[in-house]
Amino acid sequence: MSRVVSGARYGLRDWLMQRIAAVILLIYSLFVLGFIILNMPISFTSWHAFFTHVWMRFFTLLSFIALYLHAWVGIRNVLMDYVHSTAIRLILHGSVIVALVIYFIWTVQILWGK
Repeated sequence: MSRVVSGARYGLRDWLMQRIAAVILLIYSLFVLGFIILNMPISFTSWHAFFTHVWMRFFTLLSFIALYLHAWVGIRNVLMDYVHSTAIRLILHGSVIVALVIYFIWTVQILWGK
């Protein structure tokens, strides 16, 4: 039985995407954690002001994109490794793509307004 959806052709690209996404998420997490620690106790007003800046919205959106790409690579690899029916694997791939696009649109609406 041949695999229609194979991860072999994505190897280096996926490896690189996972590493870049992980670095972006690490920097973002440490940055937000540092803000929280330096501003303890943090009020809603200062928290809101922190995320109101355009550069922070952009950085948050970049982090969500990195999170979605990181999740996509991981989920696709799990599906290729453990789901052996090609039809089910393709349906699940499509479902994951649709879910990630919906999450991305939702994130953009939250960060940049409707």
